Amino acid sequence: MPRTRLAFALLALAAPIAAAAQAPAPPKLPAKLSLEDALAIFRAHGLDLMIAEAAVESAEGDARIARQVYNPNVAYSFSHIFNYDPNQTCPVDPATGLGGPGTCSPNVHSLSLGDNAAIEDVLSGKRGLRIAVTQAALRAARMGRIDAQRNLEFQVKQAYIQAVQARDNLDFALEVQKAYGQTYQLTQLRYDKGAISEADAAKVETAKLEADQALTAAEQALQAAKVSLAFLLGVREALPPFEVDQDLPKFVVPTPLATATPDSLLVEAYETRPDLKAQKAQEERATAAVRQALRARFPDLNLELGFTYAATGGGPFSSNTVPPTLIVGVSGNVPLFYQQQGEIRKAEADLRTQFAQYAKIRAQVLSDLNTALANFRASRELVERMESRLLDRARKARDLIFIQYQKGAASLLEYLDAQRTYVAATVEYLQDLTNYWTAVFQLEQAVGTDLRK
Repeated sequence: MPRTRLAFALLALAAPIAAAAQAPAPPKLPAKLSLEDALAIFRAHGLDLMIAEAAVESAEGDARIARQVYNPNVAYSFSHIFNYDPNQTCPVDPATGLGGPGTCSPNVHSLSLGDNAAIEDVLSGKRGLRIAVTQAALRAARMGRIDAQRNLEFQVKQAYIQAVQARDNLDFALEVQKAYGQTYQLTQLRYDKGAISEADAAKVETAKLEADQALTAAEQALQAAKVSLAFLLGVREALPPFEVDQDLPKFVVPTPLATATPDSLLVEAYETRPDLKAQKAQEERATAAVRQALRARFPDLNLELGFTYAATGGGPFSSNTVPPTLIVGVSGNVPLFYQQQGEIRKAEADLRTQFAQYAKIRAQVLSDLNTALANFRASRELVERMESRLLDRARKARDLIFIQYQKGAASLLEYLDAQRTYVAATVEYLQDLTNYWTAVFQLEQAVGTDLRK
C-alpha cells in the first residue's frame, strides 16, 4: 500500500511537467478563412512562433539564474579517537571541579558554514555583471521573437494570397472550360453538316482538352496552396475543409505607400525593424560579457565559519581532549598562473562580431527595402497597365471575333487565337495582382510595420 501511494504521488508530480512539455492542440480552421483569421490563428498556433517563444522563456530562465544568490555550504563531520581512553586520561578541571574519568568523549564533532563566495560575488560586482549580460540577452531574445513573427507573418500573407489566386485560377479555368465546351458542341454540329473540315474540328477538340487539363492543374494547385497555408497555421492533422476569399483584393495603393518616399521608408525601417533592436541588445550583452570576463580575474573568496568540540569535561589545557573551538577562515583560488586570458579574448571577439553583425543587418535592411520597392513598382506598373487597357482589349477582341466566327466572317483559327490571347492575359493579370499584393507584404516585412492602414 505505501508503495502504491508513493507511485501515485510521483505521477501527480510528473503530470504537470508532462502537460507543459506537450505541444498545444492544433487549431480549428473556420469554414471561411479570411486573411485576418489566418494571422490570428498563426499567432495562437504557429509552431515556428512557439519555438521562438520557447527561446524567450529559456532566456528568462537564464536571467533568473543570474539573479540568484549562491546558497551557503553547510558541512558536518564526525571523528573518533581510537587511542584515547576517557576513563583513564580525562582530567579534573581544578577551577570548576568538573571532569574526571568517564566524563570526556573520544568522539569529535565538527560543524562548518560557508557563504560559497556569495558575499564576494555581490561586492565585487560579478553578480551585477552577470545580470546585465542575461538581461541584454533576454531583450535580444524578445526582439528575436518579434522578428520571427515579422518574417513568418509575411509567409502566411504570401501563402494566403497565393491560395486566393489559386481559387481565382480555378474559377477562371471553369469559365474557360465551359466556353470551350460550348464551342466544341457548335463545331461538332457544323462538322456533322459538312460546314467545316475535320482539321478544324480537331483543333477545337484539342483546345477543349487543353482546357480540361488546365482545370485539373488548377484544382491541384488550389489544394497544394491550402496545404501550404494550413502548415504555416499549425495544422497537424488531416487537412480540414475550408475556403479562402472568393477574389483577390482589388488593386489599390495603400495610403502610407502613396505618400511615402524611399528615404522615409528607410528611416522608419531603421527605427522599427526588430532584428536591428535585437542586434543592438546583443551588442549590449557582449559589452557586459567583456566586463564580466575582466572582473572574473578577481578570485572567488569563500568565507567560512566552523565549530568543533569533543566533550564537556576535562581540563582546558589537556592534550587528550578537543575543547569547543570556533574557526573563522577565508579560502579561494590564487590567480597565479592563469588570469582568464582565454575568456577575455573570446568575449572581446564576440563583441567585435556583434558590431559587425549590426552593420551587416543595417545593410540587409537597405537591401530588403530596395528589393521590395523594386518589386512593388514593377508589379504596380504591370497591374495598372492590365487594368487600364490590356485586359479589356483582349476580352473585347475575343468577344468580337467570336461573333464574327459565328457569322462566318472570321476563321476558326482567328477565334482560337483570340481566345488563347484572352486566357493568357487573364492568367497573367491574376499573377500580376498576386505579385502586387505580395510586394506590398514584402514592403511591410522590409520596413517592419503595417503599411495597409
